[in-house]
Amino acid sequence: MTASLRVLDLFCCQGGAAKGYEDAGLDVTGVDLVPQPRYPYRFVQADALDYVREHGAGFDFIHASPPCQFDSDCQRLQGNAHPDLIAPTRAALEATGRPFVIENVRGALPKLRTPVLLCGPMFGLDTYRHRYFETGGGFSLVQPRHPRHTAPQAKMGRPVPPGHFGQFIGNFSGVDHARRVMGVPWMNRDGIRECIPPAYTELIGRAFLASRLGVAA
Repeated sequence: MTASLRVLDLFCCQGGAAKGYEDAGLDVTGVDLVPQPRYPYRFVQADALDYVREHGAGFDFIHASPPCQFDSDCQRLQGNAHPDLIAPTRAALEATGRPFVIENVRGALPKLRTPVLLCGPMFGLDTYRHRYFETGGGFSLVQPRHPRHTAPQAKMGRPVPPGHFGQFIGNFSGVDHARRVMGVPWMNRDGIRECIPPAYTELIGRAFLASRLGVAA
């Protein structure tokens, strides 16, 4: 029954979000402007906003992770220019009439509408990796309890000492360790430093199923 419920994964990159939705029992199609040979599910190379405007209404649920570089602290410090796609993404999603989430980083908080925060320790992951999820189209999430940050973080770019949490951003070391912590064994460094841990979207996928089918989240 759940296999017929289809998720559109926009700006999909290497598929961290997709794996969570698949683990929840949903059927995922990813869309990205550039080729994603590591994406583990059905993939379409296309402009994400063009694709959702044309095909989004044919899906049951839409996940969008517009590029976060515009709002990342690192990119602002470096003075790099990136597009700000949150507002046009929201407009395109709302036009489909489908339930959706928009995911982004802390720097995007002023532009996200009452987002829910997800954090690694909520799922037993040894990384904090805060990500924020705006919901819409009749779908909503309950904010989970946010555990205290008790473990120290390894310094950026350095190996992760025992008892520390990894940050896994930039040119970090320890790709194999990051794969295990994040639950993304197929990804390379480029994918890991931008990805959503699949545990986050498995929670979202189960919440969607609960709202749609009345199953336990």
